[in-house]
Amino acid sequence: MTEKTSLPLTDYYKFPETEMKRRASEFYAEMKRRRTVREFSDQPVDRSIIEDCLRTASTAPSGANQQPWSFVVVSDLAVKRQIREAAEKIENEFYTKAATEKWRDALKHLKTGPSKPFLDTAPYLIVIFSQLHGFSADGKKMKHYYVTESVGIATGMLITALHHAGLATLTYTPANMRFLNKILSRPLNEKPFMLLVAGYPSKTALVPTIQKKTLEDIAVFI
Repeated sequence: MTEKTSLPLTDYYKFPETEMKRRASEFYAEMKRRRTVREFSDQPVDRSIIEDCLRTASTAPSGANQQPWSFVVVSDLAVKRQIREAAEKIENEFYTKAATEKWRDALKHLKTGPSKPFLDTAPYLIVIFSQLHGFSADGKKMKHYYVTESVGIATGMLITALHHAGLATLTYTPANMRFLNKILSRPLNEKPFMLLVAGYPSKTALVPTIQKKTLEDIAVFI
């Protein structure tokens, strides 16, 4: 018996153009409210919310549908503290030795520094790993295609889902993230892509005054 490799597209809905315009405009207005937050509350978040947001991320397109991502969700305080201690050690080296003056100047308006309290304050750290290659059912190494692009799309969808659910996020990428493999017991074929902090913003959270580029700055219609 031959296995079907294609199915009819049954889940697509074609909306009237007026509805499409309304939906596009309302979604833009919602996403425009999204801000990167560095000051989090320790208020708990129901795990089911995170689970559904991860399910959303898993719907992302990927090269050859290989879905080359792993999400490690950390809520254990002791593990979060380990991550913070390791990250701050790397950050101290970055700010005192590795970062050029120009790089530090570029970061100045964001008021970042080597201290990362959000890593053990926020209820969830979602560590996103890129699977550089996979393994077939018989254990043979299997090449993955367009890994960075695929994981980037899934990460963007995860950030969007978390915001849509009502949570704040912070995208965090220390200079060297391989320490996360060790702390989280991940295999070497997985490379840390991003550490996404998720939770509620603190009541005193501040965000920098920034502007996004206009449509005219980012897009060309030909």
